[in-house]
Amino acid sequence: MSHPSTSSAALPSRVSTTEAPWVRRLLIGISLAFLLLFLLLPLAAVFSEALRQGWHAYLDGLREPDAWSAIKLTLLTAVIAVPLNLVFGVAAAWCIAKFEFRGKALLVTLIDLPFSISPVVAGLMYVLVFGTNGWLGHWLAEHDIKIIFAVPGIVLATVFVTFPFIARELIPLMQAQGNDEEQAATVLGANGWQTFWYVTLPNIKWGLLYGVILCNARAMGEFGAVSVVSGHIRGQTNTIPLHVEILYNEYQSVAAFSAASLLALLALVTLAIKTVAEHRSAAQQRAAAQLPPERPVQS
Repeated sequence: MSHPSTSSAALPSRVSTTEAPWVRRLLIGISLAFLLLFLLLPLAAVFSEALRQGWHAYLDGLREPDAWSAIKLTLLTAVIAVPLNLVFGVAAAWCIAKFEFRGKALLVTLIDLPFSISPVVAGLMYVLVFGTNGWLGHWLAEHDIKIIFAVPGIVLATVFVTFPFIARELIPLMQAQGNDEEQAATVLGANGWQTFWYVTLPNIKWGLLYGVILCNARAMGEFGAVSVVSGHIRGQTNTIPLHVEILYNEYQSVAAFSAASLLALLALVTLAIKTVAEHRSAAQQRAAAQLPPERPVQS
């Protein structure tokens, strides 16, 4: 005779925690206090300092030729680096998630390499390769090609530190979805491009957007690697983070915080879009994980 009380169907789907209410309130209070002290207050201080002398001084700091040049260079770098990482990230995620091949684990490790290497070291690597005394320095000088202390070096360094973001977001999403839909499209006569555009891309669009947002935010805010390869040439090779550093070191606090407020605004916009994309991406992953397994064909 079965006992309903011990049946698995009678167990609650979610077991509540047993901590006392004061413990939960204490943990929530500590978390909120931490966010207030280390996130919200510093962010508010940036805007407060930027507007300390009024809107006129704030706008003057952004209209300065060096500041405008830094803004344009930052946008140019992101416009070049993000699409390059988009192509690489989608291709790498496709290969890793859809195929089995020798060296797959090595490829995954190489994708994670920028996460473990300091950005300053990444910048030094490019100096050793493309600098005046680097491996290719003499050949580049003979052909009047300038990479270090120029825009190409900034783009290369930015691409290196940002390329894991899109690939790392897409790999688990594609692996969870499997190959069934792509195989069905192939059987129905779709070519590779049609399969990707009409089957794969709709399934990964929110995860792809999430990766692009993170990649763009890191590209615009990168400091270490860009600092090494840029040369800090005012009006030519300074991005917004480098421009902020120079102004702050020269005690031009209002102008420095005016430029820094642009990065803070970018962070807030990125956070809002990231929240939406993350929610949609998580919903896609849950839907993919809940797909029924393919039934074996009976002979």
